[in-house]
Amino acid sequence: MTIRRIEPGTRMSQAVVHGDKVYLAGQVGAPGKSVTEQTTAILAEIDRLLALAGTTRSKILTAQIWLDDMRDFAEMNAVWDGWVDKANPPARATGGAPLATPDYRVEIIVVAAV
Repeated sequence: MTIRRIEPGTRMSQAVVHGDKVYLAGQVGAPGKSVTEQTTAILAEIDRLLALAGTTRSKILTAQIWLDDMRDFAEMNAVWDGWVDKANPPARATGGAPLATPDYRVEIIVVAAV
């Protein structure tokens, strides 16, 4: 089975396709922006990477969402709820944790079928 790396760098690839699945790296928005702005940018980037892998958000299997402050849960969900494919919602978990820098407020990781 082949492995295809999308936008590989020295540390990581933005996505890896193996078999019938695509694994995305954790996506973050522009540092210092609001939770709404970061979530919107992240979801647009997920759409872009999924398209490069030959799939769409309707085929997302799982999503992990990390917030640097769980008090931002409703703000993030307001954006997520407008984006997610309501006919095909993924399994999802949301947790709170410090992210790579205090400027990042949201990080989202998805796995999708191709």
